[in-house]
Amino acid sequence: MSGTAMDCRRAPVLWLGEPGGEVVTEVGGKAASLSRLAARYAVPPGFCLTVAAYTEWSSALLRGECPAEFERIVGEGLATLGERSGDDHPVVAVRSSAVDEDGLDASFAGLFVSCLNIRGVESTVAAVRRCWASALDARVRAYRAERGLEDVGVAVLVQLMVKADASAVVFSTNPAGDPDELLINANYGLGESVVGGLASPDSWYLRREDLSVSRLAVGEKAMMTIYSEEGGTREVAVPRTLRRRPCLSTAQAEELGRLALSLEADVGRPVDIECVFRGDELMLVQCRPITTSVERR
Repeated sequence: MSGTAMDCRRAPVLWLGEPGGEVVTEVGGKAASLSRLAARYAVPPGFCLTVAAYTEWSSALLRGECPAEFERIVGEGLATLGERSGDDHPVVAVRSSAVDEDGLDASFAGLFVSCLNIRGVESTVAAVRRCWASALDARVRAYRAERGLEDVGVAVLVQLMVKADASAVVFSTNPAGDPDELLINANYGLGESVVGGLASPDSWYLRREDLSVSRLAVGEKAMMTIYSEEGGTREVAVPRTLRRRPCLSTAQAEELGRLALSLEADVGRPVDIECVFRGDELMLVQCRPITTSVERR
């Protein structure tokens, strides 16, 4: 890195819930949203490699190089995350967070890379490389061109990964049905089976006025996503005795409904959120406004 290359830019690392972490132009839409909410909601801790880091080091990483300074920064971030989480070897999710992602006009759903169950500095650097490379993908360029958006910086969120017993996607208002009801789609395990359409989830419909359950459609839930011992995730069959049972209790569904409506009030418009339960502990892992058309994640 040249002598004062970083002096004229913002910090290469910003933490969720700390000053600067809510600035979209520095950390991207996904990370900025979570950072704003981290002080009031249960959001897993994490740090963001900012647009400044992308500007400084993405070219080297995409050439297959790893500058020592970048490796040091990632290592320090993981060490601090370990201290904050009480785990010397934290398992993380590494996700792209573009400046124009998860906004009112564009979500980039399913276009940018997310890498799950990542462990150690070397694997984290490789995951960051994949995230930055995805910003150059032809599909991303076409998506921007269709909406008249310019190419902008891509930050990367490195966040503690929760080993979920059940995961849910919640729409504070049903985007394809009655706007006076709230929709929850949920499955056992990690959320990838829900957001990726890999399984037929349970669907809860709650009345917005009092969060009472208007109906419950129990999905088959044939498959769920879990950690792989080799890193990443894998899909496994849900035990047959669990497939026709709701993966959430009524109390958990109501808790998700309260969270979604609270976030809707904070954001000022209907929201689409992703949450996980570890036991009875509920954690928020994504929050974005519902766009005019519901897009595949």
